[in-house]
Amino acid sequence: MPSPSVASIADAARPITPQRITDDLDRLLEVLPERVGEALASPFSREQLLEVVLDLGRAPEARYPGRAQLLDQRPIDRADLAAVVQRLGSFGGDNRAGIERTLHRISAIRNRGGEVVGLTCRVGRAVFGTVAMVRDLLDSGQSLLLMGRPGVGKTTALREIARVLADDLERRVVVIDTSNEIAGDGDIPHPAIGRARRMQVARPEHQHQVMIEAVENHMPEVIVIDEIGTELEAQAARTIAERGVMLVATAHGNELANLIKNPTLADLIGGIQSVTLGDEEARRRGSQKTVLERCSDPTFPLAVEMHSRSRWLVHRDVARTVDQQLRGQPVRPQVRELGSDGLLRLNDPEPGPASPRMPRRGLVAAGDRPPPGPSLAPVPLPDPELLPPHRRSAPPAPAAPPLRLYCCGVSPQLLEQVVRSRQLPVERASLVEDADAVLSLRQQLGREPQVRSQALERHVPILVIKADTLPQIQRGVERLLRRRGGDGDREAGATGPASAPDDAHGAMEECRLAVEQVVLPQGRPVELLPRSPSVRRIQADQVNGYGLRSAEFGSGDQQRLRVFPP
Repeated sequence: MPSPSVASIADAARPITPQRITDDLDRLLEVLPERVGEALASPFSREQLLEVVLDLGRAPEARYPGRAQLLDQRPIDRADLAAVVQRLGSFGGDNRAGIERTLHRISAIRNRGGEVVGLTCRVGRAVFGTVAMVRDLLDSGQSLLLMGRPGVGKTTALREIARVLADDLERRVVVIDTSNEIAGDGDIPHPAIGRARRMQVARPEHQHQVMIEAVENHMPEVIVIDEIGTELEAQAARTIAERGVMLVATAHGNELANLIKNPTLADLIGGIQSVTLGDEEARRRGSQKTVLERCSDPTFPLAVEMHSRSRWLVHRDVARTVDQQLRGQPVRPQVRELGSDGLLRLNDPEPGPASPRMPRRGLVAAGDRPPPGPSLAPVPLPDPELLPPHRRSAPPAPAAPPLRLYCCGVSPQLLEQVVRSRQLPVERASLVEDADAVLSLRQQLGREPQVRSQALERHVPILVIKADTLPQIQRGVERLLRRRGGDGDREAGATGPASAPDDAHGAMEECRLAVEQVVLPQGRPVELLPRSPSVRRIQADQVNGYGLRSAEFGSGDQQRLRVFPP
């Protein structure tokens, strides 16, 4: 991985605001046994303190990042635990309690009789300044998911994000505080969440109901949730997102790959389903016939993996990341690191924004759908004005109107996928009289004789396909486009062989840019534009010169070269 460079994200090129920490640690020490409080009286013993563990029959222990320290040689007895529980008050249904108007959390371990035999006293801190790592993501208004191991600071970041959204961005923010960990114990929220409102949850299993209630009753623009962990909560999050409300949440899992393997929470990143491909599609992808694919758009378009308090990995397009992982392609998230010098450094392996002169259909990454987002725009081709006269292409012809297609028994979803993946100039017509052509299944045309009669009356051509599959629909649509006129293929994103021999220099330049800007740096396969056999041979020799492998795909005048990464 290349060395990180200083990037201009949320004033990353300048020192960010120093982090300010408040922890109200004295309030927690007042609740603990006196000998434990005395052992933690020095500033050195308090620095970076994560939690204090009190287990029956064992010595009290303080835990810090990467180490633990005994606080006293005498073991904890039942009287010590009873005194702490008495000072705290009752525990909730999740065996958690807190100290009013602080962020500390005390969790109980009980025996089979329901008696408390252990306490985990976790130090809660409000850290002001951590949001600088993802401030630009908040400005986008898209839902954000935070992941990371316990103790890495997910809840601390969530608390600061809620405050910034409510105070700085002036959004209507509602915090769903299941265990009173985000806004502290008591009925008055901790000042760390700013003007954000807090809704408490009576029982943890009711969290999904409170999430829906918040949207229906309190008109929030942003919902903040800590620890989405059940299928009902994942479904509630999708319902909220579909209503146009921004979500900021944490989830069980260290990284995005964990959610793909978790059937309970997979819906947060679009859900995973098993799909059986046809023979031609499997050969085109170079994969098995049964593959895993994403079911729908992710609930959270943005995701952050918190590997430490100063090193975060940002996935700016979760849908694309999930698709790449399901296909075994390398994933290169954006790395953000806060250095000891106070500078936010960015290592972004993704390509930069598209050039304004870039053609709309230069190159398309191999696969059944082109990934969305500006970072996946086609590789820019040379500016025609800068090329010598013999290498300039003729000016493009005016774009013809799209082909209006009436489907008889053909799945609209599959047709839409074909049109989107191949960038075909096709629109679906709802009536035969409005269509330029009819695409029908063989058996369906017999069940709907009125479609045939209406098409004959209006001289609308009919193309019959054997099966309602992606390859069959794609071949049928491309055949109708070829029938329509000589420019149909070029409108669909291809350059016919008639023009390819005259543009061998452009083909070589296209191949060079594909290899040097996509295949080698990003490790992604790329399909070049359709060319004549002689030009494809030139491109294949050029690919071999880079030590890479290529193969031909397609049929007829749609034959093209696919370049594979090393």
